[in-house]
Amino acid sequence: MYQIQTLNKISPLGLKLFEQDKFQCSDRPENPEAILVRSAAMHDMEFGSNLLAIGRAGAGVNNIPLPRCSEQGIVVFNTPGANANAVKELVLTGMLLSSRKVVDGINWAKTLEGDSVPAQVEKGKSSFVGPELNGKNLGVIGLGAIGAMVANTATHLGMSVYGYDPFITVASAWRLSRSVMHSTSQKAVFENSDYITLHVPVTADTKGMIGKEAFAQMKDGVRLLNFSRGELVNEDALEEALESGKVACYVTDFPNERVLKMKNVIAIPHLGASTPEAEDNCAMMAVRQVSDYLLNGNITNSVNFPVLSAERTTQTRVCIIHKNIPNMITKFTAAFGEHQINIDQMLSKGRNDIAYAILDVDTEQPVTAIEETIKGIEGVIRYRIIK
Repeated sequence: MYQIQTLNKISPLGLKLFEQDKFQCSDRPENPEAILVRSAAMHDMEFGSNLLAIGRAGAGVNNIPLPRCSEQGIVVFNTPGANANAVKELVLTGMLLSSRKVVDGINWAKTLEGDSVPAQVEKGKSSFVGPELNGKNLGVIGLGAIGAMVANTATHLGMSVYGYDPFITVASAWRLSRSVMHSTSQKAVFENSDYITLHVPVTADTKGMIGKEAFAQMKDGVRLLNFSRGELVNEDALEEALESGKVACYVTDFPNERVLKMKNVIAIPHLGASTPEAEDNCAMMAVRQVSDYLLNGNITNSVNFPVLSAERTTQTRVCIIHKNIPNMITKFTAAFGEHQINIDQMLSKGRNDIAYAILDVDTEQPVTAIEETIKGIEGVIRYRIIK
């Protein structure tokens, strides 16, 4: 029976998907085969020898030590798109809040007292006037699951939408409305947009991508929304842009002490995926992926290993994680031939320095006889025999 460790409170709807006769969930198993996590920090955790997979119930994986997991042959899954609708709805909320000064108006209204409140409201409401979204231009940087949903919904609000994503996938492209205009550069988005929303991960290339140069290319009075990661925006440049009025409002789901003190900032306490529906969806997706990997060796939505899956054609499946170097497949097939084991189906795929091979074998002999041979092949990181 596979032992599953839960580091955070994981939705019961997700955990119910584990087959009870094959999996046991606990927050403190001795040496689990898999870990399910949401936001718990794992960088200082020691991983047991049995650990095969980590399922992140969410998209971001900055709380997980990916290089160490790759070195140890631990597959890390995330759940892109499972919380997309929740984030999309909050982005749209942020756009409305940034336009109509609703937060300022509510805070002001709470200070009013006495029988003259209605009159005070009529007299003071002009201080909180703001534009409608209809007829305005929205720039969407990043057209993955969330960005595509935001772009599509914005078109239904009467906005002209400019989308930019040099790495857009075929699946994401199919999701986009034909009304979304494709921009070939960030500069084109910046120059045309009244509102800009960010939907890209933080990498060495994207960290601080919204800086002085980017702000200079934007319209005066632009409204910027960041529901991806705070590190995408250079705070020195942001503060200067807010002070000058270049940015009329900055809406972020990732506030820190400095950003909270800047003017014209709407700070939301990381509520993007904080809905019961999103938590359920993320948990169910993570459980399905981890379960399929443990039982069948299939990899879907991994952030550190190649995606590779297939229906099993035999009762015995051999899964090999190895370095992505020449002649590895040749060595594997030679080893199976040496042991008179027929390979019924073989798949292999690489990703950067790591590769993964699945071999369905048809034999009446104990496959364990080949274990020492596989282990002895230089470049093999980890292997499993699944029956």
